[in-house]
Formats: sequence, C-alpha cells, structure tokens
Amino acid sequence: MAEEQKKGVIVEFDFTAMNGAELLYKTMEKILVDNEIPFDTRAEAQYLAGGNYQGGLAEYFAVVKTKKTAAKAAKDIADAFRAALNTAVPKAVSPDFTAFVKALADKGVFVVISTRADLDAVKDAFAGLLGDNVALYQETASTYGSVKWDAWRRACVSNRLRNFLTIAVTGSGFGVKSALLAGMGSVAVINDHVAYQDFGGADEAVDKLDAAAAAKILKILRVK
Repeated sequence: MAEEQKKGVIVEFDFTAMNGAELLYKTMEKILVDNEIPFDTRAEAQYLAGGNYQGGLAEYFAVVKTKKTAAKAAKDIADAFRAALNTAVPKAVSPDFTAFVKALADKGVFVVISTRADLDAVKDAFAGLLGDNVALYQETASTYGSVKWDAWRRACVSNRLRNFLTIAVTGSGFGVKSALLAGMGSVAVINDHVAYQDFGGADEAVDKLDAAAAAKILKILRVK
C-alpha cells in the first residue's frame, strides 16, 4: 500500500509572522544613506521589490550615478538583514503564531517555518513548536522581500513535501506569483508596507497568522 502523502504549509516567517518587509527596507535605507546614496519606498518598489539584490542595485546605482559597486552593496545588505533577523525573529514567536502552527500540526499538516536568519541564533525560540509535524528551515534566496518559484520547490523537496499538496504562506505579491509558478497554492499576509503589490492569485489574504488563519488554510487543504 502506498504511503499517504502529507499535506504541508511553508511559512515565510520573516515576512508574515513579523514585518520583515519594513525591517529589510530600514536595513537597506541605513546602508545606502550612510554611503550618501538616496533611497525611499518608491525606489525600493521600482528597482528592488521581488528582484535579485545585486541586479536591482546595479540598475538603481546606474540611475543615481554612484561609484559604489552593486555586488559589494548586495552582500553588505544581505549580511546586515540576516543579523537584524537574528535579533528580531525570536521576539516574533508570538502566542498567535504558536496557535497558528499548533492548529495546523495537530491536524497532521506538516509546517515548515522558513527564515533567512541563522538557525543557530533563532532555533531556541521555536523549540516548543518543533516536532514530528513542524520543522525549521533556512532560506538563502537573494530575492528582495520574496523568493522565486524554485525556492518554494527546494523548500518542498528538502522537507519531503509535494508542491501540489502544499500551501505557501507569503508576505508579498511576488511570493504569490512565484508560488503559482511552483504549482502551489498560497495565502498572503498583507501589511501596510507591501499593500501596493498585486496579490491576485492568492487563495486567501489575511492580516496576521493566528488560529483563524490556520482554519482558512485547513479549509483550502480540505483537512477536517
């Protein structure tokens, strides 16, 4: 008899359980302004959101005519954002998020908590959640505020999930689109910083992750 395939949820923790979009913006802003390079939310939306760090910076640097190299800036920003997440992520493991994960795991749904933070720095904060149906996973994508379709697929493969049985919980319109390209359904968590983006194609949109959001995901997955 064939083994039953588990249904799964991959949670983009940094951009859904916390406002990582704003944290990333502030990280980018500080590094660029410290180097006398102007930066604002319009520039972020036009040149960076949903794209590769280095590619977006190269295009933007050509416009503002700076001599700073995009490759160096991209590395500096990625490192600074990861360091910021190492501090912020443990503080974001809230009672609401705990209830969200437990509501799914208790129904046999496999939950992958994906973060760009260093796992050694944040794993203790998730210790009470991890178990047979909950895993912590490090995402290493260099996409600004999102991931491309192949990152969703890698997360599935790494956690022995099938894409067509897995929901991506994402914090951007770009994440919704990449999940569709990966053959996955999605639930979008929308905050003010990303509200301008196109979230069309999401199965559901919520403003936070809690037990009520978990109930919506269980309905999408047809888990009773």
